[in-house]
Amino acid sequence: MDSIIRYLKFVWPYKSKIILTIIIGLLKFGIPLLMPLILKYVLDDIIANETLTTDEKIHELIVMMAIAFVIFFVLRPPIEYYRQYYAQWVGSKILYDIRDQLFSHIQKLSLRYYANSKAGEIISRVINDVEQTKSFVITGLMNIWIDMMTIFIALAIMFTMDLKLTLIAIILFPLYAFSVKYFYGRLRHLTRVRSQALAEVQGYLHERVQGVSVIRSFALEDYEQTLFDKKNQNFLRKALEHTSWNAKTFAVVNTITDLAPLLVIAFAGYAVITEEITVGTMVAFVTYMDKLYNPLRRLINSSTTLTQSIASMDRVFEFMDEKYDIVDKEDAIELKEVKGHVTFENVSFKYNENGPYVLKNICLDVKPGETIALVGMSGGGKSSLVSLIPRFYDVSEGRILLDGVDIRDFKARSLRDKIGMVLQDNILFSDSVKMNILMGNPNATDEEVIEAAKAANAHDFIMDLKDGYDTKVGERGVKLSGGQKQRVAIARVFLKNPPILILDEATSALDLESEHLIQEALEKLAKNRTTFIVAHRLATITHADRIVLIENGEIKEIGTHEELMEKRGGYYNLFKVQQLDETKTDSVLQ
Repeated sequence: MDSIIRYLKFVWPYKSKIILTIIIGLLKFGIPLLMPLILKYVLDDIIANETLTTDEKIHELIVMMAIAFVIFFVLRPPIEYYRQYYAQWVGSKILYDIRDQLFSHIQKLSLRYYANSKAGEIISRVINDVEQTKSFVITGLMNIWIDMMTIFIALAIMFTMDLKLTLIAIILFPLYAFSVKYFYGRLRHLTRVRSQALAEVQGYLHERVQGVSVIRSFALEDYEQTLFDKKNQNFLRKALEHTSWNAKTFAVVNTITDLAPLLVIAFAGYAVITEEITVGTMVAFVTYMDKLYNPLRRLINSSTTLTQSIASMDRVFEFMDEKYDIVDKEDAIELKEVKGHVTFENVSFKYNENGPYVLKNICLDVKPGETIALVGMSGGGKSSLVSLIPRFYDVSEGRILLDGVDIRDFKARSLRDKIGMVLQDNILFSDSVKMNILMGNPNATDEEVIEAAKAANAHDFIMDLKDGYDTKVGERGVKLSGGQKQRVAIARVFLKNPPILILDEATSALDLESEHLIQEALEKLAKNRTTFIVAHRLATITHADRIVLIENGEIKEIGTHEELMEKRGGYYNLFKVQQLDETKTDSVLQ
């Protein structure tokens, strides 16, 4: 019920259109209710009327049919059109509003949430589940009321025609109501379980499509087929459970709705034989039974549809209720001017409340314009440390200051607007090169985009592409090499022109030529900015103002390259090991 109430908040802005659609719908379904009355009039008042001559009967029939044709062929088509159009228009607008809010929600969810969730399942909720809720608007808020009104109108007419037959017609209503209540309670649960199983299939499929190159390279096609079959089989089981219960529902409820007309035909036939009613009344009454039970059958279908819709609503709002880890304070301020003085005061951090600390009591004072290199073995906490600066995560203990102000006092978006990041695996979107660079500043001119690309040593290779800056790069930039992707990512940071720069393994896993071009661009980019460099290859950060060695989440050494080499501690050992490894690699290559 809570989901329905929340959904109605999205419906409320369109209430006038919904009311208009219902009124048009009543006309649409009301017009066919004239058919049994026309049939009764033709049978009893024209054909069976012995006071009229044949010519008079033909004249009466022509007049009646002319009126009927005007109603059914002139008035009804536009009524049908506008009912369908407004119903779909309202449904589509509501889905637009929900997806719009969900996309905003998606952008506010923490990286922790995405680390624990599958992209395919999220997409399933935003696309499939939201689409399922459309039937709540069209069926639940429009068609159900129209069908119910149609039933009431049909019953009112039937009561005026014959009270006894009408009571026989509705004698099975209580049994019908009990069946609906019994069957549809479990159907809602089965629908939700089936939707979750489908989301799991979609999530698995999304992951495997993205990683198809890994599957091929390890020849895992048969193995992956087996795993996918398990997911697919699970969905099949849930779907068949749902189908089985749904079929039982229809079998029971439709049997009840079929028995009632048979009872009416039996009693009405007896009444005609005993001359209690006319043939026209019997035919009209039996025809009204169809008009009564067709909407009732539609209500059964609507119950199934609504059950699926409400189960999808539950999943949509369950996703919408995911809490944000990073929330602005009520009095958070807009960050405007940045000098670039970053201070870590006794910072400790863990990803999960009950998990281990990945950073412990970090104290570091970084002056404006200073370049700080963070080095150490993998898993030591380097990337975790820099991810705290733009508040991808909040510190567990201590605080981070920017120009003397706790970064949690700033609006998160305004903070991130002042930070540029180049990562090891930068995400490019399946758009043009130009659009990917423009993400640094969507309002930049073409000239500014080109200047940024030149600064990033990317302009020449972009001009060699088939369509230059308009070349589509494919999903995640698949049509570009690793070095080309990095240079596009650097170009968009140049375009953003942030006062604080974070380079997280930005030159790893590249060939020497690409590394040289990127290193040159990064040094140009870091000039006059506060820069944090996370690096695996120590030879690329010897120019840093200070180098920070982090091991097991703690700072072990701080100093310039020369100072740390003289100290002959952990950094010295790492540097020597890497030099030795590189020498061996060069010997093998030669």
